[in-house]
Amino acid sequence: MAENQLGAGQQYLILPEGATRILGREAQRANIAVGYAVASAVKTTLGPKGMDKMLVSELGDIVITNDGATILEEMNVEHPVAKIMVDIAKTQDKEVGDGTTSAVIIAGELLKAAGNLIEQGIHPTTIIKGYKMAAEKAREILRDKSFNVSIDDEDKLEKIAMIALGSKNIGGEDTKRYLSKLAIQAIKQVAVKDGNKITIDHDFIKLEKKEGGSIEDTEFINGVLIDKEVAHPGMPKSIKNAKIALLDVALEIEKTETDARIEITSPEQMQAFLAQEEKMLKEMVDKIAASKANVIFVQKGIDDVAQHYLAKAGIMAVRRVKKSDMEKLAKATGANMVTSLDDLSQNDLGFAGLVEERKIAGEQMVFVEKCKDPKSVTIFIRGSTQQVVNEVERSLNDVIGAISSAIEVGKYVIGGGSIEVDIANGLRAYSSDVGGREQLAIQAFADAVEIIPKTLAESAGMDPIDTLVQLRSKHKGSEGRVYGVDVYKNTIGDMEKLGVIEPLKVKEQAITSASEASEIILRIDDMISSKSKPSSPNPSEGSGMED
Repeated sequence: MAENQLGAGQQYLILPEGATRILGREAQRANIAVGYAVASAVKTTLGPKGMDKMLVSELGDIVITNDGATILEEMNVEHPVAKIMVDIAKTQDKEVGDGTTSAVIIAGELLKAAGNLIEQGIHPTTIIKGYKMAAEKAREILRDKSFNVSIDDEDKLEKIAMIALGSKNIGGEDTKRYLSKLAIQAIKQVAVKDGNKITIDHDFIKLEKKEGGSIEDTEFINGVLIDKEVAHPGMPKSIKNAKIALLDVALEIEKTETDARIEITSPEQMQAFLAQEEKMLKEMVDKIAASKANVIFVQKGIDDVAQHYLAKAGIMAVRRVKKSDMEKLAKATGANMVTSLDDLSQNDLGFAGLVEERKIAGEQMVFVEKCKDPKSVTIFIRGSTQQVVNEVERSLNDVIGAISSAIEVGKYVIGGGSIEVDIANGLRAYSSDVGGREQLAIQAFADAVEIIPKTLAESAGMDPIDTLVQLRSKHKGSEGRVYGVDVYKNTIGDMEKLGVIEPLKVKEQAITSASEASEIILRIDDMISSKSKPSSPNPSEGSGMED
């Protein structure tokens, strides 16, 4: 495979020995098959009646989830096209937090439909052009069929959250409602309004987890939870109305940057040296005490002697706090990060109603709570096992992403496969206006989008074809536009009445990601996989440039 025939009796090695190459139609067929296989792996996890996957790593770690992005990441795929499919899920997860499974399934169906069109003699470039037109039209239909929602519309936000949690195996209806309320509370607290625009930084909603207790023990903390213990047993373990200093400076005698040597020739000199070190550490603590701070969080270390003086001064100290946690503390308490003790003043201090060390599941943790209008908060996740708390964390990430997307864009659409049927109907009408071979690609795109209601029906044990026919029929009438798959009653139903609504941004991103990924894969007609040639012990052997 590594040789290219260029002339009679002449052969030139272009690729290294062991390289493989797949060309033309064969490359397209292989890529489409791989893309569709990846989509099929996550297809059964879609919807409230979706199934879970158990993934076991090389080290024996177990992950049980139905989160599309997590499944694909843990699968550890090798094929380059499979990696592109994983990237779809990662992008969807990063951009909107939810809808990862939908995006991958639609991409898989688009590839499968493209494969059928290529078999009929339609060129990939024509299919790609049709897909681009269809994706643009689909986004237009989505915006046209969307409704308004605001940050104060808690009823609708809760419905969006409940749908995002619908497929998660984390307890019953009441548990999911409780988690939804916690997520909404956290988002409303960290949301920043700038005129009509609202921005929500997910980094300032900290999800801290600890196994033990039940999911119902998960709590919202109006501040930050630090997974560290108080540095010294003699320090206070609980301080009300705390004045907090955040120090990016080591409370210890630092070594010089250049090599230095101190020669001590007598016990008196040694004693004087130690006394000087102690004096310097005491001066550091005096500067902190002078600022009236009674709680300090230090990004670096604290010397044992400094810990002793801090304890004597009644100051609570926590050391080696992560930089990300320091930023969250600054947002929550209003404190300024200080890099020099000489600059520390009362103006740099933050406030918290309570700073307390508590023992959770055998480990000490520091709670910084009851802050005044904090712009960084924590949801402390509890659950019976490590697998449970991990799944709750993944679920809350999805919910936070979904609610944030709805608030930032201010739009939602009807879920349960309803909006997908609308998109498909709209695309079919649009394709007849377009004409040419592109209309076949647009019709294929419409069929691919309908995989969502079909899969929801399959997961619930319904007949997917019958369900789709009924939905298409309903959606032709103006009153039937809100009909989708009611997985709990195994029939089609009014999704608006059932409260099945989803953020517009999630659906838009899923269509965009799926379309772009399938277009990239369809452009490939030559796959070259190079493997390095084993090193030869004989230097006289060929270098790979000649036959």
